[in-house]
Amino acid sequence: MTTLLLTHPACLEHDTGFGHPERADRLRAIEDALAGKDFAELKRERAPRAGLDAIERLHPKAYVEMVQAEIPKQNHNWLDPDTVVSPGSWEAVLRATGAVLRAVDQVATGEADNAFCAVRPPGHHAEPSKAMGFCLFNSVAVGALHARAKHGAKRIAVIDFDVHHGNGTQAAFWEDKDLFYGSTHQMPLFPGTGAKDETGVGNICNAPLSPGDGSEDFRAAFEARILPALDKFAPDFLLVSAGFDAHLKDPLAQIRLLEPDFAWVTEKLMAAAAKHAGGKLVSTLEGGYDLEALADSSAVHVKTLMGA
Repeated sequence: MTTLLLTHPACLEHDTGFGHPERADRLRAIEDALAGKDFAELKRERAPRAGLDAIERLHPKAYVEMVQAEIPKQNHNWLDPDTVVSPGSWEAVLRATGAVLRAVDQVATGEADNAFCAVRPPGHHAEPSKAMGFCLFNSVAVGALHARAKHGAKRIAVIDFDVHHGNGTQAAFWEDKDLFYGSTHQMPLFPGTGAKDETGVGNICNAPLSPGDGSEDFRAAFEARILPALDKFAPDFLLVSAGFDAHLKDPLAQIRLLEPDFAWVTEKLMAAAAKHAGGKLVSTLEGGYDLEALADSSAVHVKTLMGA
Protein backbone atom coordinates (compact mmCIF):
# COMPACT_ATOMS: atom_id res chain seq x y z
CA MET A 1 0.00 0.00 0.00
CA THR A 2 1.49 3.34 -1.09
CA THR A 3 0.17 6.30 0.87
CA LEU A 4 1.10 9.78 -0.31
CA LEU A 5 1.57 12.57 2.25
CA LEU A 6 1.36 16.08 0.85
CA THR A 7 2.16 19.25 2.76
CA HIS A 8 4.09 22.50 2.26
CA PRO A 9 5.90 24.99 4.53
CA ALA A 10 3.82 27.82 3.06
CA CYS A 11 0.82 26.46 4.95
CA LEU A 12 2.57 27.54 8.16
CA GLU A 13 2.65 31.15 6.91
CA HIS A 14 -1.13 31.56 6.97
CA ASP A 15 -1.10 33.62 10.17
CA THR A 16 -4.47 33.87 11.90
CA GLY A 17 -3.28 35.94 14.84
CA PHE A 18 -3.03 35.46 18.58
CA GLY A 19 -5.60 33.14 20.13
CA HIS A 20 -7.15 31.89 16.91
CA PRO A 21 -7.84 28.13 17.09
CA GLU A 22 -6.91 27.49 13.44
CA ARG A 23 -3.19 28.13 13.88
CA ALA A 24 0.10 27.00 12.39
CA ASP A 25 0.90 24.85 15.42
CA ARG A 26 -1.78 22.45 14.19
CA LEU A 27 0.39 21.47 11.24
CA ARG A 28 3.53 21.35 13.33
CA ALA A 29 1.83 18.89 15.67
CA ILE A 30 0.86 16.66 12.75
CA GLU A 31 4.34 16.89 11.22
CA ASP A 32 5.87 15.77 14.53
CA ALA A 33 3.41 12.90 14.82
CA LEU A 34 4.19 11.65 11.30
CA ALA A 35 7.97 11.92 11.69
CA GLY A 36 8.40 8.61 13.53
CA LYS A 37 9.60 5.29 12.19
CA ASP A 38 6.03 3.99 11.84
CA PHE A 39 5.65 6.44 8.96
CA ALA A 40 8.94 5.82 7.18
CA GLU A 41 7.15 4.21 4.23
CA LEU A 42 5.04 7.28 3.42
CA LYS A 43 5.60 8.77 -0.01
CA ARG A 44 6.22 12.41 0.89
CA GLU A 45 5.84 15.37 -1.46
CA ARG A 46 5.61 19.13 -1.21
CA ALA A 47 2.29 20.37 -2.46
CA PRO A 48 2.35 22.30 -5.74
CA ARG A 49 0.38 25.48 -6.27
CA ALA A 50 -3.13 25.03 -7.57
CA GLY A 51 -3.84 26.70 -10.87
CA LEU A 52 -6.60 29.29 -10.85
CA ASP A 53 -8.32 27.41 -13.67
CA ALA A 54 -8.84 24.43 -11.36
CA ILE A 55 -10.09 26.63 -8.50
CA GLU A 56 -12.47 28.44 -10.85
CA ARG A 57 -14.26 25.22 -11.75
CA LEU A 58 -15.98 25.81 -8.39
CA HIS A 59 -15.34 29.38 -7.31
CA PRO A 60 -16.35 32.21 -9.69
CA LYS A 61 -13.45 34.27 -11.01
CA ALA A 62 -14.79 37.39 -9.29
CA TYR A 63 -14.73 35.61 -5.93
CA VAL A 64 -11.19 34.32 -6.44
CA GLU A 65 -10.05 37.84 -7.34
CA MET A 66 -11.80 39.24 -4.27
CA VAL A 67 -9.98 36.80 -1.97
CA GLN A 68 -6.64 37.68 -3.54
CA ALA A 69 -7.37 41.40 -3.25
CA GLU A 70 -8.18 41.04 0.45
CA ILE A 71 -4.76 39.57 1.31
CA PRO A 72 -2.99 42.34 3.25
CA LYS A 73 0.60 43.42 2.73
CA GLN A 74 1.06 43.35 6.51
CA ASN A 75 -0.86 42.41 9.64
CA HIS A 76 -4.31 40.86 9.18
CA ASN A 77 -7.59 41.25 7.37
CA TRP A 78 -10.93 39.61 8.16
CA LEU A 79 -13.19 38.12 5.48
CA ASP A 80 -15.76 37.36 8.17
CA PRO A 81 -15.61 37.40 12.00
CA ASP A 82 -13.88 33.98 12.03
CA THR A 83 -11.89 34.00 8.80
CA VAL A 84 -8.57 35.84 8.97
CA VAL A 85 -5.99 36.38 6.23
CA SER A 86 -2.38 37.53 6.44
CA PRO A 87 0.36 38.22 3.87
CA GLY A 88 1.12 34.49 3.65
CA SER A 89 -2.46 33.33 3.18
CA TRP A 90 -2.60 33.43 -0.64
CA GLU A 91 0.39 31.13 -1.08
CA ALA A 92 -0.92 28.89 1.70
CA VAL A 93 -4.35 28.45 0.16
CA LEU A 94 -2.88 27.77 -3.29
CA ARG A 95 -0.67 25.06 -1.77
CA ALA A 96 -3.53 23.63 0.32
CA THR A 97 -5.75 23.35 -2.74
CA GLY A 98 -2.84 22.21 -4.89
CA ALA A 99 -2.18 19.38 -2.46
CA VAL A 100 -5.63 17.94 -3.07
CA LEU A 101 -5.27 18.31 -6.85
CA ARG A 102 -1.89 16.57 -6.80
CA ALA A 103 -3.26 13.82 -4.56
CA VAL A 104 -6.16 13.25 -6.96
CA ASP A 105 -3.71 13.05 -9.87
CA GLN A 106 -1.44 10.57 -8.09
CA VAL A 107 -4.27 8.33 -6.90
CA ALA A 108 -6.19 8.47 -10.18
CA THR A 109 -3.14 7.36 -12.15
CA GLY A 110 -2.11 4.66 -9.68
CA GLU A 111 1.09 6.38 -8.54
CA ALA A 112 -0.31 6.14 -5.01
CA ASP A 113 -3.07 4.00 -3.53
CA ASN A 114 -4.40 6.78 -1.33
CA ALA A 115 -3.29 10.12 0.07
CA PHE A 116 -3.50 12.48 3.03
CA CYS A 117 -3.07 16.23 2.63
CA ALA A 118 -1.71 17.84 5.81
CA VAL A 119 -2.48 21.41 4.84
CA ARG A 120 -4.19 24.58 5.98
CA PRO A 121 -6.31 26.67 5.72
CA PRO A 122 -9.13 24.14 5.76
CA GLY A 123 -11.83 24.29 3.11
CA HIS A 124 -15.19 22.65 3.73
CA HIS A 125 -17.03 25.78 4.94
CA ALA A 126 -16.10 27.82 1.86
CA GLU A 127 -19.13 28.16 -0.40
CA PRO A 128 -18.66 28.89 -4.10
CA SER A 129 -18.87 32.67 -3.52
CA LYS A 130 -18.33 33.00 0.24
CA ALA A 131 -15.40 32.56 2.62
CA MET A 132 -16.37 31.50 6.12
CA GLY A 133 -15.48 29.29 9.06
CA PHE A 134 -11.67 29.66 8.64
CA CYS A 135 -11.99 28.57 4.97
CA LEU A 136 -11.09 30.44 1.76
CA PHE A 137 -11.30 27.88 -1.06
CA ASN A 138 -13.12 24.56 -0.77
CA SER A 139 -10.19 22.32 -1.65
CA VAL A 140 -12.05 19.01 -1.34
CA ALA A 141 -14.83 20.17 -3.68
CA VAL A 142 -12.26 21.60 -6.10
CA GLY A 143 -10.56 18.20 -5.97
CA ALA A 144 -13.82 16.44 -6.79
CA LEU A 145 -14.37 18.59 -9.88
CA HIS A 146 -10.75 18.01 -10.89
CA ALA A 147 -11.23 14.24 -10.67
CA ARG A 148 -14.14 14.64 -13.07
CA ALA A 149 -12.50 17.07 -15.49
CA LYS A 150 -9.03 15.56 -15.69
CA HIS A 151 -9.51 11.88 -14.91
CA GLY A 152 -12.99 11.08 -16.17
CA ALA A 153 -14.48 10.17 -12.81
CA LYS A 154 -18.23 9.95 -13.23
CA ARG A 155 -19.51 9.63 -9.66
CA ILE A 156 -17.51 11.32 -6.93
CA ALA A 157 -18.23 11.24 -3.19
CA VAL A 158 -17.00 13.38 -0.30
CA ILE A 159 -17.41 12.00 3.20
CA ASP A 160 -16.93 14.51 6.01
CA PHE A 161 -16.47 13.49 9.65
CA ASP A 162 -15.47 16.93 10.92
CA VAL A 163 -17.56 17.96 13.93
CA HIS A 164 -18.85 20.97 11.98
CA HIS A 165 -21.08 20.49 8.96
CA GLY A 166 -19.40 21.20 5.63
CA ASN A 167 -21.95 23.70 4.37
CA GLY A 168 -19.65 24.76 1.53
CA THR A 169 -19.29 21.27 0.10
CA GLN A 170 -23.01 20.67 0.45
CA ALA A 171 -23.74 23.95 -1.38
CA ALA A 172 -21.28 23.08 -4.15
CA PHE A 173 -22.83 19.63 -4.69
CA TRP A 174 -26.49 20.49 -4.04
CA GLU A 175 -27.87 20.20 -7.57
CA ASP A 176 -25.45 17.67 -9.10
CA LYS A 177 -26.69 14.09 -8.89
CA ASP A 178 -23.23 12.73 -9.74
CA LEU A 179 -21.60 14.35 -6.69
CA PHE A 180 -22.39 12.84 -3.27
CA TYR A 181 -21.84 14.49 0.11
CA GLY A 182 -22.20 12.61 3.39
CA SER A 183 -21.54 14.16 6.78
CA THR A 184 -21.61 13.40 10.48
CA HIS A 185 -21.48 16.54 12.63
CA GLN A 186 -22.75 18.03 15.85
CA MET A 187 -26.06 19.92 15.86
CA PRO A 188 -26.72 22.52 17.07
CA LEU A 189 -23.33 24.02 16.19
CA PHE A 190 -21.74 26.31 13.63
CA PRO A 191 -22.61 26.72 10.75
CA GLY A 192 -26.19 25.66 11.50
CA THR A 193 -26.71 23.56 8.37
CA GLY A 194 -26.77 19.78 8.03
CA ALA A 195 -30.26 18.66 9.03
CA LYS A 196 -31.44 15.25 7.89
CA ASP A 197 -33.98 16.80 5.54
CA GLU A 198 -31.27 18.64 3.57
CA THR A 199 -30.95 16.13 0.73
CA GLY A 200 -30.19 18.10 -2.45
CA VAL A 201 -31.29 16.02 -5.43
CA GLY A 202 -31.01 12.85 -3.36
CA ASN A 203 -27.22 13.18 -3.29
CA ILE A 204 -26.80 14.67 0.21
CA CYS A 205 -26.84 12.51 3.35
CA ASN A 206 -26.56 14.23 6.71
CA ALA A 207 -26.32 12.33 9.99
CA PRO A 208 -26.34 14.95 12.77
CA LEU A 209 -25.11 14.06 16.25
CA SER A 210 -26.12 15.63 19.55
CA PRO A 211 -23.78 17.31 22.04
CA GLY A 212 -22.33 14.62 24.29
CA ASP A 213 -22.64 11.82 21.76
CA GLY A 214 -19.73 9.38 21.71
CA SER A 215 -18.31 6.43 19.87
CA GLU A 216 -21.45 4.31 19.82
CA ASP A 217 -23.58 7.15 18.42
CA PHE A 218 -20.98 8.10 15.81
CA ARG A 219 -20.52 4.56 14.58
CA ALA A 220 -24.26 3.96 14.53
CA ALA A 221 -24.77 7.09 12.42
CA PHE A 222 -22.20 5.84 9.92
CA GLU A 223 -23.57 2.30 9.85
CA ALA A 224 -27.22 3.35 9.59
CA ARG A 225 -27.05 6.38 7.29
CA ILE A 226 -23.73 7.33 5.75
CA LEU A 227 -22.33 3.97 4.64
CA PRO A 228 -25.57 2.61 3.12
CA ALA A 229 -26.06 5.86 1.18
CA LEU A 230 -22.45 5.78 0.01
CA ASP A 231 -22.83 2.16 -1.03
CA LYS A 232 -25.98 2.98 -3.00
CA PHE A 233 -24.24 5.92 -4.72
CA ALA A 234 -21.28 3.65 -5.64
CA PRO A 235 -18.61 6.30 -6.26
CA ASP A 236 -15.70 5.77 -8.59
CA PHE A 237 -13.60 8.24 -6.57
CA LEU A 238 -13.80 8.99 -2.83
CA LEU A 239 -12.55 12.09 -1.04
CA VAL A 240 -12.57 12.61 2.72
CA SER A 241 -12.86 15.82 4.73
CA ALA A 242 -10.87 14.61 7.73
CA GLY A 243 -11.68 16.85 10.66
CA PHE A 244 -10.55 15.60 14.05
CA ASP A 245 -12.51 18.10 16.16
CA ALA A 246 -15.10 15.49 17.16
CA HIS A 247 -12.43 14.27 19.61
CA LEU A 248 -13.30 14.29 23.30
CA LYS A 249 -10.52 16.82 24.03
CA ASP A 250 -11.44 19.34 21.33
CA PRO A 251 -12.39 22.77 22.72
CA LEU A 252 -14.84 23.82 19.98
CA ALA A 253 -17.50 21.10 20.28
CA GLN A 254 -18.95 18.43 22.55
CA ILE A 255 -18.67 15.11 20.68
CA ARG A 256 -16.68 12.47 22.56
CA LEU A 257 -14.69 10.45 20.01
CA LEU A 258 -11.27 8.90 20.62
CA GLU A 259 -8.48 7.75 18.33
CA PRO A 260 -9.94 4.25 17.71
CA ASP A 261 -13.05 5.88 16.26
CA PHE A 262 -10.98 7.66 13.62
CA ALA A 263 -9.19 4.41 12.79
CA TRP A 264 -12.57 2.67 12.50
CA VAL A 265 -14.12 5.25 10.17
CA THR A 266 -10.97 5.28 8.02
CA GLU A 267 -11.19 1.49 7.67
CA LYS A 268 -14.85 1.74 6.68
CA LEU A 269 -14.15 4.39 4.06
CA MET A 270 -11.19 2.42 2.68
CA ALA A 271 -13.46 -0.61 2.36
CA ALA A 272 -16.04 1.45 0.48
CA ALA A 273 -13.34 2.82 -1.82
CA ALA A 274 -12.04 -0.69 -2.43
CA LYS A 275 -15.54 -1.95 -3.26
CA HIS A 276 -16.56 0.80 -5.66
CA ALA A 277 -13.55 2.90 -6.67
CA GLY A 278 -10.59 0.59 -7.01
CA GLY A 279 -9.40 1.87 -3.63
CA LYS A 280 -9.04 5.46 -4.86
CA LEU A 281 -9.25 7.66 -1.75
CA VAL A 282 -7.89 11.14 -1.04
CA SER A 283 -8.18 12.63 2.46
CA THR A 284 -7.52 16.23 3.43
CA LEU A 285 -7.28 17.91 6.82
CA GLU A 286 -10.17 20.06 7.98
CA GLY A 287 -10.63 20.81 11.71
CA GLY A 288 -9.07 19.65 14.96
CA TYR A 289 -7.98 22.20 17.55
CA ASP A 290 -6.56 20.36 20.55
CA LEU A 291 -2.97 19.81 19.43
CA GLU A 292 -2.37 16.50 21.19
CA ALA A 293 -5.69 15.03 20.08
CA LEU A 294 -5.13 16.32 16.53
CA ALA A 295 -1.66 14.79 16.34
CA ASP A 296 -2.74 11.42 17.71
CA SER A 297 -5.91 11.26 15.61
CA SER A 298 -4.12 12.24 12.40
CA ALA A 299 -1.50 9.59 13.11
CA VAL A 300 -4.04 6.78 13.45
CA HIS A 301 -5.84 8.01 10.33
CA VAL A 302 -2.64 7.93 8.27
CA LYS A 303 -1.47 4.64 9.78
CA THR A 304 -4.80 3.10 8.78
CA LEU A 305 -4.48 4.51 5.26
CA MET A 306 -1.06 2.84 5.07
CA GLY A 307 -2.64 -0.48 5.92
CA ALA A 308 -0.72 -0.68 9.20
